[in-house]
Amino acid sequence: MDDIQRKLSLIDKQLAGGAAFQKQIIGTAPLFLAATGLIVGILIQNTADWPVGLWLTLLALCAAGTLVSFVIQKESGLPAVLAYAALICFACLGGIRLTSFYQARPNDIRNLVTDERKLATIRGLIITEPYVNANPQWAFVRFKPTDPTSSFYLKVDQVQTLDGWAKVTGIVRVQVDEPVRDLKVGDYVEAYCWLDRFNEPTNPGQFNTARYLARRNVFIAASVKSRDGIRWLKGHRVGVLTRVRTKVRETATQALLGSPVPESPSEGLLQALLLGYRRNIDSDTYQAFRKTGLLHFISLSGMHLGILIGIIWWSCKTAGLMKRARAIVCIIAIGIFLLVVPLRAPTLRAAIIGWVFCISFFFRRRPNSLNTLSLAAIILLLIRPTQLFEAGWQLSFASVLGIILFADRIYFFIYQKIRNTAWFKKSPESELFSRIIRESRRYILGMFSVGLAAWFGGAGILLYHFCTINPFTSMWTVVVFPFVALILTFGYFKIILSLLLPTLAALLGVIVNFLSDSLIWIVERIAGWHIGGWNISQILVGHVPLALIILYYCLILFVAFVYFRRPLLKKAVCVVTALTLVLFLGVAKWQRTHRDNLVLTCLDVGHGQAILAQLPGKANVLFDAGSLHKSDIGSRTVAPFLDYIGISKIDAIIISHNDVDHINGIPEIVGQCKVRHVYANDAFFADMQADPCGTAGFLNRCLKDPNEKGLKIKRLGGDLNLSSGVDIKMLWPGEHISQYDQLSDNDKSLVSLIEFAGTKILLCSDIERFAQTELLRLNPDLKADIVIAPHHGSVRTLEPDFLQKLGADILICSCSRTDHERRQASTQRSETKWLYTAKDGALTVCINKDGTIKVDVFVE
Repeated sequence: MDDIQRKLSLIDKQLAGGAAFQKQIIGTAPLFLAATGLIVGILIQNTADWPVGLWLTLLALCAAGTLVSFVIQKESGLPAVLAYAALICFACLGGIRLTSFYQARPNDIRNLVTDERKLATIRGLIITEPYVNANPQWAFVRFKPTDPTSSFYLKVDQVQTLDGWAKVTGIVRVQVDEPVRDLKVGDYVEAYCWLDRFNEPTNPGQFNTARYLARRNVFIAASVKSRDGIRWLKGHRVGVLTRVRTKVRETATQALLGSPVPESPSEGLLQALLLGYRRNIDSDTYQAFRKTGLLHFISLSGMHLGILIGIIWWSCKTAGLMKRARAIVCIIAIGIFLLVVPLRAPTLRAAIIGWVFCISFFFRRRPNSLNTLSLAAIILLLIRPTQLFEAGWQLSFASVLGIILFADRIYFFIYQKIRNTAWFKKSPESELFSRIIRESRRYILGMFSVGLAAWFGGAGILLYHFCTINPFTSMWTVVVFPFVALILTFGYFKIILSLLLPTLAALLGVIVNFLSDSLIWIVERIAGWHIGGWNISQILVGHVPLALIILYYCLILFVAFVYFRRPLLKKAVCVVTALTLVLFLGVAKWQRTHRDNLVLTCLDVGHGQAILAQLPGKANVLFDAGSLHKSDIGSRTVAPFLDYIGISKIDAIIISHNDVDHINGIPEIVGQCKVRHVYANDAFFADMQADPCGTAGFLNRCLKDPNEKGLKIKRLGGDLNLSSGVDIKMLWPGEHISQYDQLSDNDKSLVSLIEFAGTKILLCSDIERFAQTELLRLNPDLKADIVIAPHHGSVRTLEPDFLQKLGADILICSCSRTDHERRQASTQRSETKWLYTAKDGALTVCINKDGTIKVDVFVE
């Protein structure tokens, strides 16, 4: 379509208004309205929980109204009637389907577990390979006091009762507190376990495992203490499809990597790019792709499948096959592809679109991209309607929809703006070089347009789920796409040739590994690119309300589908809406990084401590970050919390002492967040010198590693002055440590006092009776309004009158559930307000500049 035709078409749409849009959608993509109705029905049911009878009544009324319309409506209006009737019918279908998906049978195992966990013996079939969670990306995993856990999903069919074995249904997630390597898919086992519901998150930004599994109809967790608690009863004959999937997947992995598992970061990336298995990606590589907004490249989608089918189509064409024969081969190839890769939403969506494209050759019809995308959405949502609420599904469809709606518009818009410029017109005199230049311009402009269109489609979802904006993703897409395309092309060729020409496949393997290493190097360089201290690839905004995301997508749909007779009016509406969005985000970012109050948040990390102090101004201080029983709290708890509140910089991490439950999350925080300084007292350095292989020495080596930004732990010689109006004093042990060489590690802990607006907060760390007594002796007038209880609130190590002499109104205890149950009885008669992270979740204390105190608990 040339420029004149496009302008005439745009004028026609503007004159016709909404009628043109309706006619175009009904005529070319009727399934779009059906998919929209299905989505609306699922959303309504998820929010309002209507009874099925109401949906059936609405469905009957719609059918009756459609019949009446057939009688009284003119023939020209029937397509519109049918289209909107389909929208309503599919909305009813969506509501009914979501209800049926969550509907539990009377003997469902979730009905056996309500509020309290239960000890039970269950039997069932293992339906997933047991996975040993060794936490390879967690630096302090070697200091974990327990063995790695194992997990798998069990399809239960029996539970033992007083009257014998009873029939049950459902799926439970089994976790064993040690590695399990002898069980496999298809084994029928008996497990002696605790049955419990999944816990809701207790910290802002923390991943909601309970909701994630509920959307897969998994509501019950089974905890097994050891492998001895599981008894193998019999092997079960694995289905033919499962055996084929396993064999094909193993063959493809061996053909690609030359080994069953990746042995380097480049091989881990290759496994993700070509086969869709992201578990073995190096953590630094993953973070680099995330920061640059290029994670979509390591999520199998239409691009990956398109390149594979392109290779097969070209090979079949070279072999002399006709189009229909090529289509049959591609249909079979897509089926084999689905046997190899994980069945995620982007992959299934791409497979459905690929099948529709191939089938169109048999009917001699060109498929409409929007209609095909709608068909894929309908199929996937009917299979599992809860996919609609998952970030992966939303990003997959929103990005493709953005490409369909805007890629061509962006391309022609930019082309019109630059086609008359001197540098665009100028070409080499050689015809060959002139052609190369023209094709290069088309490629760059096309890739940028597609990347920008996909960014428009997915930006709101990324902001809502991951709290970030990646403004230059479309530019980085242009840079890295050649490497990704070559890796996919040579990689798929290598897999195919490994079965036929192993030597040539080995040569391709060298090329593919070189390209993978190059891609990692480029992405990591881009991710670390800072201008003026700002990372330009990622803007951390923090959590935003859903209403803002809805407004953004209303703007997107308005731009795509609404036409006015006066284009200037549409432009004005778009500009005002866009400025509103930008202004809101700018104000939110400013408020989260510039404060006039003090906010102290004590995160729930179980038996451990992680306390963030957001000081007036822009300074942020983290006191410790560790946990005794929870794994990798740096990546799983603290970093998500910082993202949620929009904090990308920590001015200081203050280490109280070298106990693992206070420091084992620090390396991951330093790796994912900009940290300026890490401080520790003299006792920490003394321990580091006395035992270089201990926790203090290990942390020092981790932070010195260039991959962790090469930080050096500094001695904390005195008080910290990071914000005007706030004093952070170190009360213990200070210069007194030299007098107490025989002190325990806990009594050498750093005690900090924060003063702001006449309010005092005392952080006692793990000091025990001797240090508590000496602290009061050295500071006889010491008082505090808020106290972080020493040693996680331990009564055994608490001096009887220590807390009373401090006179605190609020006592906060960072402890585990077991600790809380032990200690709450001894504090019930206290007049002081006790708060426990194990019961209340993350605790936030806000002190305003007038001295007023507000305390919020995360778990109500």
